[in-house]
Amino acid sequence: MPAPIRILLQTTIPTVADDWHIGRFSMLRDYLSSLTDENGQPLCAVTARDRTAPGTPDPVLSTIDQSDFDELWLFAVDTGDGLTEADCQAISRFRERGRGLLVTRDHMDLGCSVCTLTGVGSAHFFHSTRPEPDPARHVADDRETSYILWPNYHSGANGDFQTITIADPPHILLSDPSAADGLVRYLPSHPHEGAVGVPEDETSARVIATGVSQVSGNRFNLAIAFEPTADGGPALAQSTFHHFADYNLDPAKGCPTFVSEKPGNSLAHSPEAQQSIRQYVRNLAIWLAGRPLDRDIQTR
Repeated sequence: MPAPIRILLQTTIPTVADDWHIGRFSMLRDYLSSLTDENGQPLCAVTARDRTAPGTPDPVLSTIDQSDFDELWLFAVDTGDGLTEADCQAISRFRERGRGLLVTRDHMDLGCSVCTLTGVGSAHFFHSTRPEPDPARHVADDRETSYILWPNYHSGANGDFQTITIADPPHILLSDPSAADGLVRYLPSHPHEGAVGVPEDETSARVIATGVSQVSGNRFNLAIAFEPTADGGPALAQSTFHHFADYNLDPAKGCPTFVSEKPGNSLAHSPEAQQSIRQYVRNLAIWLAGRPLDRDIQTR
């Protein structure tokens, strides 16, 4: 009987009440902890934490390559000081040893400390550091929150959901046996998503899903999947951590006071979208652990 998948949910800021601390991802933590395998046994063992004070190596991140974690879900919610060199080196070694890595951030420069990560960090584009390669995209997309600059793709309100477009051929991460077409079709929406893309000369990665701005109509990348190779385990670059945040799944959970946009509530009224999001999260947990996702899907 396989042991539970050991998952670390980790932010890049210390615990600050009025910010995107790890407590604001409690619904993700609880859902992952509730999952069971085909034998009814716990599928995941979840640890959720914020980093220690910036400026010095985090005791967990800077030694994660020596840990027994199978995968790291890194929520980059900092403004540039979220990861030290020692943290980044250990995270890179962690993936080099075959472990799974999810790296996600948000608009503009939020989470730009991931730029120092090799591989999957290079899939993230920011405003001040490593902008999107296409200069035509260096313009504000969301116009409601004027102080947030590009990249800031407006896929919808917090609390609503977006219909995603799946790249061909569909990646197994986007399989949903309960859906009519067998595919994940929805993710939470957000007024200003970040930018991700396939790094230059990266042969193991591809775009697996895109969204459409509700303001400009521009299409933008939602997720970049890195297949496992001899050089590293599976990885995913996601356009925004809001695809996993409590506030986007249920606005009644609250948000930091600096969030000014009015939330929606369409996700709460769509069991189909809720199921799609849950399936995506389950798929991520299994795929990042290097386990056979196709077998899990067939037995459900």
